[in-house]
Formats: sequence, C-alpha cells, structure tokens
Amino acid sequence: MIRQFELVERVKAYDPSADEDAINRAYVYAMKMHGAQKRASGDPYFSHPIEVAGILTQFHLDGASIITALLHDVIEDTTSTLEEIQKIFGADIARLVDGVTKLTRLELTSDQANKQAENFRKLVLAMSEDIRVLLVKLADRLHNMRTLHYIENPEKRKRIAMETMEIYAPLAERIGMQEIKNELEDLAFGELHTDVRQSITNRLDFLKQSGGNLIGHILAELDDVMKGNKLVAEISGREKTPYSIWRKMQRKDVGFEQLSDIMAFRIIVDNVDGCYRALGVLHSHYPVVPGRFKDYISLPKPNGYKSLHTGVLGPEHQRIEVQIRTRDMHEVAELGVAAHWNYKDGGPNTDGRQYRWLRELLDILDHASGPEEFLEHTRLEMFQDQVFCFSPKGDLIALPRGACPVDFAYAVHSQVGDTCVGAKVNGRMVPLKAALVNGDQVEILTSKAQTPQPAWERFVVTGKARACIRRFIRNQQRSQFLALGREILSKAFRQEGYDLTNKALDGVLRQFKAASADDLIVEVGEGHHTGREVLLAVYPGLKEHQHAPNVVPLPKQKDKTKQSGKHENAVPIKGLIPGMAMHFAGCCHPLPGDRIVGIITTGRGVTIHTIDCDMLSNLQDQPERWLDIAWDAGAEIKSHTSRISMVVANEQGSLGTLATVIAKNKGNITNVKITNRSADFFELMVDVEVHDVRHLTNIIAALRATPEISSVDRARS
Repeated sequence: MIRQFELVERVKAYDPSADEDAINRAYVYAMKMHGAQKRASGDPYFSHPIEVAGILTQFHLDGASIITALLHDVIEDTTSTLEEIQKIFGADIARLVDGVTKLTRLELTSDQANKQAENFRKLVLAMSEDIRVLLVKLADRLHNMRTLHYIENPEKRKRIAMETMEIYAPLAERIGMQEIKNELEDLAFGELHTDVRQSITNRLDFLKQSGGNLIGHILAELDDVMKGNKLVAEISGREKTPYSIWRKMQRKDVGFEQLSDIMAFRIIVDNVDGCYRALGVLHSHYPVVPGRFKDYISLPKPNGYKSLHTGVLGPEHQRIEVQIRTRDMHEVAELGVAAHWNYKDGGPNTDGRQYRWLRELLDILDHASGPEEFLEHTRLEMFQDQVFCFSPKGDLIALPRGACPVDFAYAVHSQVGDTCVGAKVNGRMVPLKAALVNGDQVEILTSKAQTPQPAWERFVVTGKARACIRRFIRNQQRSQFLALGREILSKAFRQEGYDLTNKALDGVLRQFKAASADDLIVEVGEGHHTGREVLLAVYPGLKEHQHAPNVVPLPKQKDKTKQSGKHENAVPIKGLIPGMAMHFAGCCHPLPGDRIVGIITTGRGVTIHTIDCDMLSNLQDQPERWLDIAWDAGAEIKSHTSRISMVVANEQGSLGTLATVIAKNKGNITNVKITNRSADFFELMVDVEVHDVRHLTNIIAALRATPEISSVDRARS
C-alpha cells in the first residue's frame, strides 16, 4: 500500500504546484472514514482508494483528481456526506466526488438492464461536464479488475468482467487511454474465457522457447537499418496480448497458426519528417504486407491518436507490425486525454466536450426514447472501427466502419439527415445504403419535402442516425395513434350518449398510469386499452352487459418502438404482430444480433432470414412480400440453433475435446453430421444451441484456439 508521503511525492514530482496539504487531509480523512472496512482480499478497504490514486499518478493527473480518487467511495460506503466534503475540500472536489459517486455499478443482468442503461446515461452526462470523472472511474475499475480473483462468486466475477469489456474498455480507448484499455481487456478476457486465454498463452510460450530471443534479434536488425540510414530512433518490441490475438483470430476468421504478425514493434523519432523517412527506410528494406499501411498522422483517430502503421516481412523472415510516431504522439497514444493536462493554468487545457464522439453521445441521449435505447446505440457506436470521409468543403468526418451516406448526413447535422434525398460519393450518385470507405468525399442532397424513412433504419450503423430516425417514426406513429385512439374513444362514448372530453379523461389518468389525456388516448390507439375500458372507468355506474354488440375491442398490440414489459403473446421480433405465425429459415439459421428480414410465405406466415441469405436473391422482384423487422432486445433470451462447419483432426479424443470446448462456453450440441472423412481429418456439420451472434462468435473463437481443430466457420446452409 502506498504510504501518505510517497503519494504526495509522486504528485509533486510532476506537478510542483499541487496542494500538498489538501492531499494529506484527503488521505487522512478517507482512512478515518473507511475505518475497519475490509475488501474481499482481506486487505483494509482504504487500500483501494489509495491504489486508485496511485494509478492516476502514473498518468500525471492533477491534485484534484488524486483527492477525488482518495474520496471516491466515502459517500457511498461510509457516513460521510457531500455537504461535509464540500465544507472540508471545496466545491470543485465535491462536484467531482459527487459525479463519481452517482455512477453505481453498471449491472449487466437482464433484470437490471434498465438500471445499467440509466447509469451509463449518467456516466456520459458526468464526463461531458468534466472528463476527470471518467478518469477516476477507469482507475477505480482497473484496480477492481486487478483484484477480481478474490471474489468467490463466479457469476459476480463474470458480470464485472463483462461490463468491463462492454463499457469501460471501449471508453478508455475513446479517450486514448491505451494502457488502461489493454489491461482492462486482457484481465476481463482472462475471466470470461480462461481456457482460451491459457491456450493462447501456452502457444506464445512455446514460440518463445523454440524461437529463442527472436524479439531481441529483430530489434537489433531494425536498429542497424535505421542507423545505417542516419536516422536517430528509439525502437521497442513486444508480443501482442492474448486478447488482441484472439480478436484478430475472430476478425480475420483464421486459426492461431495462420497469424504470423503476433509481434508489434514501435519506432519513435524526433519529428513528423522523421516518421515518413523511417517509413521509407523500412519499406525499402523489407517487403510490404499489402493492405496493412495506415496513416493516422494525416488522418488522426477521433481520440487524437497519431501514428503510422505498416506491416512488413521483416528480419528473420518474420511478418511484423510496426508503428512509427514522434515522442509527442507517443505520449498522446499512451496517456490519451491525460497527456493534454496543463498544470501552469491550474487545470486541464482540454475538456470532454472537445471530443466529437462525446458530443455525438450527447446527441443520441437527446434523441433516444429511454435509457435502454441510448445504451443500445452507444454500445453499437463504441465497438466499431472507423472510416474517415470528407465533406465537399474538406471537413473530416469520422464514422464507424460500414457507415452509409445517411450516417454521414446525420453526422453533419440532424436536419441534414432528416431531409436527405440522395448522395454523391467522389462526384458520382450512389444509393443511400452504399457503404463508405476511407477517403470518400461525400455530398448530401437534401429536400425540404423529405422526411426520415423507416427503411433507413435497416442500413444505418451510427447511433445518432438510428436514434433520429426512430424518434421521427415514434412521433409520426404517436400522431397516428392519437387520431385513431380519439376516434375509438369518441365512438365508445357516443354509443352511451356521452361526449369525449379531456376533462373526463383527467379523472382516470392515475388508474391507467398515464401522464396526460393525450397519452391515454395514444395507448388506446396502440391497443393497450379498449374504448370500453376507459368509458367504464370514467362512468363506473355503467354495467358491463350494456356493452354494445357492434363495438369490438381492438386486439392489444405491443408498441414496436418500445422495449416494454413482457406480453403474453410476445415474440422476439419487432415489426410483427404478436401471435403472427412465424418460423426461422433453415438455410441461414438467423440469430439475435444478425440483421434480419421477414418474408411473407403463403400458408406459413412469416419466414425470418438473415439479410445476406442467398435465398433472398430469388425474391428481389417481389418487394410486397418483404417485411422490415428487427430483433427485440427487450424480449426474453431464448436458445436458437446455429450450424457450424469444421475440420477436426482424426485423433483419439478430438471429438470429446470439441464437445468440451462448446460446453464450457455454454453451448449445447443438438446434432452432429460427418460430411467427409479421411485418414487425417473429419469434416463435420454441428448444430449448436446459442443465445445470439456474440455467443456463437465466442464459441467459434474458442474452437479455433483448440489445437485438434483445423478450421471452424459458421455454416449458411
């Protein structure tokens, strides 16, 4: 545990103007308030805030951040109050501590989904006001992950690891805190996929033993090459983390043996000119790996990251990845937002609002109908790679990979997106759903007569575009349901000789849990209540048998735009009427997470296909049979059958290993078919019950990390 004087010395070493007295008072106050509290490890609870403060000193954060780290748990876990913090440490510290305190655990369990979404919304708001709230939260999570193994409950460990992977690691990446992001991911990976990580680690250890000091030899040769060209450079090398190797196996759809660039090297030079000179030297000495060059100096990432990336067949005939950057770029790459801190002015010279992605999160927050929709969009936004496009004036717009002109239009401005009618990419007209690529120049054509189209939601990928489209559809549907509901109620009231008035409805709003008369009318239009129900509530003296025979209540339907509670006829698909006959296509085996489309099939109801199913090409000329549908994230998670094709070594125990790996990843084998066999290998088709696409992807990745399995792919037929 870091002692009091050591913590102060660490801060004063990089910030001589830091308030030493305030840090000392915070240290003593937190130690006193936490008292005899213990952590799961048995250590004094106070060791946790001290370690969190110690992590922040590594990133040279200001004194206020260090004090906030020391105090971040006192309000939640002790008798301390915010008023007391403000009185002792001032308004600025109290505001930061309050911002961190409000962010309680982000639960990932299904019954806590709304709580998680609401807390993530609070996190975005808090860090938009002061990014230091997020920095303290990330350091807090990092120390908790380092001590995760002390928690005895395996489900709790898994939940914490999952929320780390889905929420905190992407946030760390977005603000450029690469070191924290890498460590969070690897720690979470070790908990979520222990066997897979161990398998990759064992293979890396084997490569080290068989290859000797391979990294040292490559470093020495690269150093000689640079010196031979009179370039002063600092060169370092490392193996990639097990998690980054696993991600690459997933992304490239390959096994471990097919990954040859598991080593990464970094060349640090004095200036930008030196970066491009080093790149030229590297490319002139070694064959370049096609498609691996990226210039993040001329086109920086949204979090400010700058560097040149390339892949070459380097020394020792090894395929290696090389990053080239200046010292200033390296500091930003490693420290992210913390690299921008300016102590001369007594605080940071940057705030959260300078980050475009954070402004976009706030836009999504404005347009989303509720916390769950907000969380859905932001997760989508954070997990995707970037493409960089230009406006006709040369403005740079960063978008997730797979974005289309509609995404670009909404990134420019919500109004531009709403009125988008067409797009020119590099001077040529393209469909609105065409995928954009790096370097595209995009011109959006607009019309005041245009409004967002429901079909756009099928192909946009940014959270902002999706939220704006949904909001427009929601508002449009509300006006339609309002008119329909008013007509239904008016008819019900007229048949009993009454006039429908808002005053009459105001008296029963509480009974129907509606905020206003219009809200109640909309619910009637949506089918949640019948006109007769409302009539009897307003005039309870009427008897049920007086119900006019020609008034037929509408069937209750689930609002397609809400993720509401369970319905007795609930289906996992949004866009279908509850109770409608439906089944999943056997040709493509759609899973939750796949983009899907419904095809009306005579005599069978609706057949659900994946959007890229080959069978759909036969139906292109029958648009009247197509339905715009999507998975309902609010529906209960059920098992779905998917099919995997694989090649397995014809060795004793290989089928047992296959079954064990699938079982350990919570999959259930329902059918196995051997399609081909030889002396060395079996080709298999395996049907597996999974929850969704991510679950299937994890199983496939775990299988690929297994030595007995030569290849694994998702089967489409």
